[in-house]
Amino acid sequence: MSWLQFSVEVGGVHAETAAGAFESAGALSVTVLDAGAEALFEPAPGETPLWGHTRVVALFGPEADSVQVQAAVRQALPGTALHFRTERLADRDWSGTWREGFPAMSFGEHLWVCPAGELPPDPDAIVIRMDPGLAFGTGNHATTALCLAWLAAHPPVGRHVIDYGCGSGILAIAAVRLGAARITAVDIDPQALLVTRENAARNALADTLVALAPGDLDPIPADLVVANILANPLIALAPELAALVQRDGRILMTGILAGQGDAVMTAYARWFSFREPVSRAEWVLLEGTRR
Repeated sequence: MSWLQFSVEVGGVHAETAAGAFESAGALSVTVLDAGAEALFEPAPGETPLWGHTRVVALFGPEADSVQVQAAVRQALPGTALHFRTERLADRDWSGTWREGFPAMSFGEHLWVCPAGELPPDPDAIVIRMDPGLAFGTGNHATTALCLAWLAAHPPVGRHVIDYGCGSGILAIAAVRLGAARITAVDIDPQALLVTRENAARNALADTLVALAPGDLDPIPADLVVANILANPLIALAPELAALVQRDGRILMTGILAGQGDAVMTAYARWFSFREPVSRAEWVLLEGTRR
């Protein structure tokens, strides 16, 4: 059995319309991708930005009529020049295809992030079970890897840890696995809180890890605050995050491009002393100690 895949490049403002037309024509799945090299950073809360130039990819069953599918999209976008690419895809076990890009990964000596059903080669492994989902964070991205490596090198044994901007909950789960006595995961996105709770349950931590919106957070200062967000939100949140770190406690921040590190440290300078930034690819990790 084979599948029929269509792709078409459109301006970002037309991506939703094109995707809807494919769905109405019977698409089994529709994906919107960046058609250029444009990066999207720091959308405002509630925004769902799209690239200026997008590629909409739709998958159909083998019986799909190519002429009718293309006509449906053209009708939805009259006056727009559209150039379709159509290809046949051989059948395969798609349910496990994502694992090809998500192998077991190690951080530090014994911390491992593994997809369900996979065992690490380390007999002393501290394992986090994590499958790709809707929320950010499986360990693949440089910023998540920076945080995991830091936690593995500085296990928060017996500490109170806040993971601010928890995404998938991977850093909060790592903190628990590495000995944290109390851990709170925080995010403004309800979807992220849902995924964090699901991942906590997957790791048998449903009764240990608390996931909250910022407004529900207990203001008691923590020993360690981890914030893998982005530079502008970190700068805006400086007073709030500083208040969450107790005296002599630490703050760990990333999601920061190399050229943004100085601006973030300046925003926190009245409360924290910083170590030399740690870099990976174009990203930096900042570690500060509360005065």
